[in-house]
Amino acid sequence: MGLFDSLNETTDKATDIGEEYINTSREYFKLKLFKQLATTVSFISKYIIYAMLTMLVLIFISVSAALAIGRAIGSQAYGFLIVGGLLLVLLIIAILLSKKIDDSIVKKLSKKFF
Repeated sequence: MGLFDSLNETTDKATDIGEEYINTSREYFKLKLFKQLATTVSFISKYIIYAMLTMLVLIFISVSAALAIGRAIGSQAYGFLIVGGLLLVLLIIAILLSKKIDDSIVKKLSKKFF
């Protein structure tokens, strides 16, 4: 019976080691997922804050530029129209470049995520 007891003990050890490996792997993947999630949320949060502050800066600069142009040409309305037209041109350029922007974002995020 010594052989069967030894074989049984070895099988029990192998089973225990296998279960320990699975549990350790599960914990590792949980931590890795948590790290990726935290990095992604941090990345998105920072860029939302940057976008909001950039919008505020753009608004103040646009209003100031429109007022300055309006005073220079003698018509506030034309000053605001000129600035609005420039912003519209920038919007059109951004829309035309949106595919390149999307590709760039996907590449950067894939490097961080994978």
